[in-house]
Parts: sequence; C-alpha cells; structure tokens
Amino acid sequence: MATENPVESLQEEATCPICLEYFKDPVIIDCGHNFCRACIAQCSERSNTDISCPQCREAVQQGNLRPNRRLASVVEIAKRLSLQAAKEAGEERVCRKHQETLKLFCEEDQTPICVVCDRSRAHRAHTVVPIEEAAQEYEEKLQGALGSLRKELEEALAVTSKEEKKTTEWQGKVKNKRKMIAGEFNKLHTLLREEEQLLLQSLEEEERETLQRLRENVTKLSQQSSSLQQLITELEKKCQQPVIELLKDVKSTLSRSENVKLQEPEAVSTDLKNVYKISLDMREALQRFGVDVTLDPDTANPDLVLSEDRKRVRLGDTCQDLPNKPERFDGCVCVLGAEGFVGGRRYWEVEVGDKTAWALGVCRESVSRKGKVTGTPGNGYWVVVLSDEGYEACTSPSTPLPVSVRPSQVGIFLDYEAGEVSFYNVTDRSHLFTFTDTFSGKLHPFFYPGLNPGGTNAAPLIICPVPAEAGGNLCP
Repeated sequence: MATENPVESLQEEATCPICLEYFKDPVIIDCGHNFCRACIAQCSERSNTDISCPQCREAVQQGNLRPNRRLASVVEIAKRLSLQAAKEAGEERVCRKHQETLKLFCEEDQTPICVVCDRSRAHRAHTVVPIEEAAQEYEEKLQGALGSLRKELEEALAVTSKEEKKTTEWQGKVKNKRKMIAGEFNKLHTLLREEEQLLLQSLEEEERETLQRLRENVTKLSQQSSSLQQLITELEKKCQQPVIELLKDVKSTLSRSENVKLQEPEAVSTDLKNVYKISLDMREALQRFGVDVTLDPDTANPDLVLSEDRKRVRLGDTCQDLPNKPERFDGCVCVLGAEGFVGGRRYWEVEVGDKTAWALGVCRESVSRKGKVTGTPGNGYWVVVLSDEGYEACTSPSTPLPVSVRPSQVGIFLDYEAGEVSFYNVTDRSHLFTFTDTFSGKLHPFFYPGLNPGGTNAAPLIICPVPAEAGGNLCP
C-alpha cells in the first residue's frame, strides 16, 4: 500500500466538501462536520425549514452554525505547506495573489489562474478550462508541431544531400573539362599558351563562383537544419516540463514553429557555360593541317547520292542499282572518304547546316561494310552524331555533348600518332569532344547524312574547301 502524503492529507482536511476549495470562514454544525460559512448558508437559503448536513444528511437547525477557529488556523497552515511543497517541487502551483491552487487556465490571457481569479472581474468573461485539460490540449498541439518540424528537418537534410551531390558532380564536370581543355592546348601549346591560360582562368573563375554559390546553398540549408533541430529540441524539452512551465509562452513557441518554412536553395545551374571556345588562332593553326577530302563512291550505300565533285552527299529518293562491291556499305547509309591516313595530322571541315541528323568522324579501313553498323571505338569507329537524343560522342555507352550554339560546320582533327580524334564546333569555335585511342592500319573519314523522315533532313553534308594557305597533308 502506498504511503499517504501528509501534506495532501492535510489539504484534504482543509477543503470544504461543498466548494472543494480551502475553507473560508469555516463553521461547524451539530453533527460535527465543517463547511465554509457561505457554502452552508447557500444551502439554508434554498430551504425554509431545517436543513440536513450535505455529508451525513443529519438534520441541522438553521442558525446553529459555530465558527471553527482552530480549523481556520489549520487551513492557513495547509495553504503555507502547499505553497512550500509546490516551490520545493519546482512548480508554482499556488496563486501568488490569493494563495489558492492554480487549477484553471485562462484561454484569453494564456495563464494559469485560481478559482478566486476566475470569479474576479479580470477573468469573469474569459474562457476558462481546467489546467490539466489545457495542458493536455497544448501538449497535443506541441506534438503536432514537432511532427511538422521533423518533416521540415527531413526535407532540409534531403535537399542538403542533393546539393552536396550536385557539388560533387559539378567538380567532376570541371575536372573532365579541365582535362579536355589541357589536352587540346597541349597539341598546339607553342601557338596557344596564352589562350590556354585565359580559358583555364575563365573556367577556374566559373568553378569558384559556382562552387561558392553551391556551398552557400549547403551552408544555408545546414543553418536551417540546425535552427530546426534547436526548435525541435526546445519543443521536446517543453513537452517534458511541468504543466506551468509547459504552458508558459506556449502560444509564442507554437507560433514560431508554425512559421518555420524551409527556404529553398538558390537555383544554381551546373551546366558549364560554353565560353571555352577555340579562338580564330586555334582554327588557323588547325587549318595548317588541312587535307582535301573527297568521297569514295565505291563505298557509298546505294541510297546515297554523291555530287560530281564528290564533295556532297545526301539521301536519295530511290535505291540505285550499283555493283555490290565488298567495300560498299549496304546496311548503313554512309560513305567513306577516298583518302586513307596511316600517320600524321589531318584536319577537315564539313558543313552540316540545319540538318536534324548526321554522323561524322573516322573509321578503320578494315571495318565490315555489310549489315548493321555499330559506330563505337571497339568496332573501329570514332564518331560524333546528331540524333533525336541530341549531340553525342559514340563511346560505349554514349557521351552526351553540351552544345549551346548549334554547329553549322564541324571540324575534325586527326592526330594519328597521339591517338586522338577531336571534333570542333566551327560556328562558335568551341571544342566538342576528343577520342583518345591507339590507332593501327589505315583510317578514313566517315560520313552519314542521316535518314530523311517526312523530308525534314534532305540537305546534304558538304565537305568544305581547304583554305589556300593550308599545308595539305602535313605530318608532324
């Protein structure tokens, strides 16, 4: 059996059985029971005859009410003990003004009150509920706010993780682009060292600025996460506090939690700006290795039509009746250049205009010409294409190429000994892609004008003239 609390027992003895509050001006009646004078008087006012004791129902003569001064002293002692016990327990459960237990909660003033406060003018017209009921209601609201805040925190952490991933991917893009730029300028470093440094500086500045913005996003999100965590901790602690402390400033706490909204990070593009362009000097340097490429009609698919000067190729309207030579492609509408290269450096340009599909590059002379063609380095093809998927390098798997300015002319540079085939957007003088491999045997220029669904890709591929100042078939 639990040990009885003496203070609680004393409080019970000092409580009026009618109003359930501490006795006020206690009186004793014939049967020995005690009541507040006002409480028992109200009972007598309701009856014109003698009344019965509210506890034992024994008849009580009206007017036979004797003051119980000893009980009044006990009530004062009980009040002081109750106040002392509340303070020792860390709770202010007693009204400082009326020395009554705080059993009610005023909704308008958001404060605990006693029964005397409730009857005062200050609170008479206010909505008042039992303090435990108010505590339960606000605890439920706090728990609801905690759920919302935890969800916000989860979202903040997810967005932070996403931004961190974007940062890593961005650094990878920069690393690959830096390697590509360095490789391009290593080819012609004696002529273009200053251009290389300017472009690398521009890339570094863009990297620094974009990384700074990305990291600022991560920092801001981390700060928001920290603030959310602090608010969550505050609400968790508040839910564990005693009733009075829990209700103190609870509306302000809830208001702050309800106003929390994750600030979305600034949108930062991680697409490289296409400012790393090959200058006029670079193109002029490449044109030193210009070669006069012509098409080889013996390799052309029967669906293709070649110009008389063998500088243009387009998809015809009908299949031509041509000899089925071993070197002729029959499954792919493509054609090779007549010139084969087994060394040195070669550069040529092809006009693609507004065509919606094409493929250009080089291939081994030994590739199979019959049936389906899979244009990857493993099959002897080093090719860049435009298709419905956009611009791609035909690696395995394919590599998408970010192109901001549509090329109307494409430059192809073959450095046989270095094992490189590079592609350039002549229109905006930018580098598109470089294949790196080990070459063996003869390599030929490769041309694919694309299919022509609905007549939207009828224009030919045109091999551009070699500038008069070009050096022709120059070797290193």
